[in-house]
Amino acid sequence: MHIKEETRQRHTLAVIVDNEPGILARIAGLFTARGYNIESLTVSEITEDKSVSRITIVTSASEHVMEQIHSQLERLVPVHKVKDLTVLGPHVERELALVKVAGTGDHRIEALRLAEVYRARVVDATIASFVFEVTGGSEKIDKFVELMGEVGLVEVARTGIVAISRGAEAA
Repeated sequence: MHIKEETRQRHTLAVIVDNEPGILARIAGLFTARGYNIESLTVSEITEDKSVSRITIVTSASEHVMEQIHSQLERLVPVHKVKDLTVLGPHVERELALVKVAGTGDHRIEALRLAEVYRARVVDATIASFVFEVTGGSEKIDKFVELMGEVGLVEVARTGIVAISRGAEAA
């Protein structure tokens, strides 16, 4: 008997939590214990008194597994709410990367030209290298990094994805 495997889809979750010690470890542990992968994870305080944080998690899972993840996250005591931005509809996702490129001559000129095309800013420069700051969707950053690999890529640091739903309502 052939069992149909459910299709995995990429999901972006916004999780609003009390900002207390150990909450990030508990959430990561929930994913790890069940064998779910976290593709991207970002955390930021969102209230003036720093008592509440927003955790943005990107994962790929079937619809059934996403229901389980959602349910299990909501059961954690310091979690206020969990929203699957992918299911809610249109949302904006961005990521930031710092990309270090070393080179001279034509490679240096090409790195600057590519940075202009990708709207990357030079945030540090020496005689032998640049550090570019580039923001946008993950695909854009992936492509920029790939192209910089051809002109002297040295190192990359990425923030992970932040996301927010479109429209006037809060997630």
